[in-house]
Amino acid sequence: MKRGVLLGILMAGVAFVCSGCQSSGNWQGETSYTSSVTQTETEIDENLIVVGVSQVGAESDWRIAQTNSIKEELTTENGFYMIFDNAQQKQENQIKAVRNFILQEVDYIVLDPIVVSGWDNVLQNAKDAGIPVIVIDRNVELEDDSLYVTSILTDSEAEGRNAGYWLADYLEEQGRDEENINIVMLLGTEGASAQIGRTKGFAEVAADHENWKILEQLGGDFTQAKGRESMETLLEKYDDIDVVISENDNMTFGAVDAIQAAGRSCGPDGDIVMVSFDAVRSALEAMQKGEINVDFECNPLQGPLLAETIRKLENGEEVEKIQYVDETYFDTTMDLETLIKDRVY
Repeated sequence: MKRGVLLGILMAGVAFVCSGCQSSGNWQGETSYTSSVTQTETEIDENLIVVGVSQVGAESDWRIAQTNSIKEELTTENGFYMIFDNAQQKQENQIKAVRNFILQEVDYIVLDPIVVSGWDNVLQNAKDAGIPVIVIDRNVELEDDSLYVTSILTDSEAEGRNAGYWLADYLEEQGRDEENINIVMLLGTEGASAQIGRTKGFAEVAADHENWKILEQLGGDFTQAKGRESMETLLEKYDDIDVVISENDNMTFGAVDAIQAAGRSCGPDGDIVMVSFDAVRSALEAMQKGEINVDFECNPLQGPLLAETIRKLENGEEVEKIQYVDETYFDTTMDLETLIKDRVY
């Protein structure tokens, strides 16, 4: 099903950037959004599997690690030709990218959706064009699940529940299981499946603890700057915060900055319990410094499973509708020095 030549595709609002150029004239394409209109003419080895990847953006350390994992696998050396698009956290950019992938007659479309809804029409276009869609990292909500062939996901609800279970055990170990516990939550991008899942999963566990009170939930958009801003607002409003649930590490970094600037402390020896998600290397380093209590992994190394899935589909093999990547958690009772040394992201 591989295309031998992609010719003269008009890309409104998108500029094509060449990366990984080779002397043969074959290259991996990467797009970024500008006000220009560019026509590109590219010859592609007919033996390569052409994959269009629409990525959320580069809003966090975790996202960069995930992007690198995908790029390391979908190489020409591995039999792929990847066209990569950074949507800069705008759904309209992702929809444009998917439509351009359809015009380019790629073999597969990989979509890491910014939000769960609003994909029915464009994915129907892909299905009508006979192009399989693979959803990765975050999930989608569709009226017709046949619009994508498989999803490679992190189990965000399980991550949220596990955070709640860990907190219950930790408070019991600290002799605080009967105390009234005041909790604030820093939420990720509204409508993202990671935000929805982590919020829902933690809330399920919190509901079983009558002495836990969620004072407020504020959006942090998965960014450090917004995490700090929202944490500053919460600290000004509440002087009795016991626990912060921060739905990714970058927001956590911002929250830690805000807490320290306010003269408060967090972590195992602080007055605020800090619970984070993603578990990137820099977060484990912050944990080693005593700023974070626990971090629930959201595994960004999804490239190998993605490449394996595409190969199976190429060979006519069946794949599971939902595939979850392996994940764990880290806290200060573990050998953080070794974990940091071995961490690849």
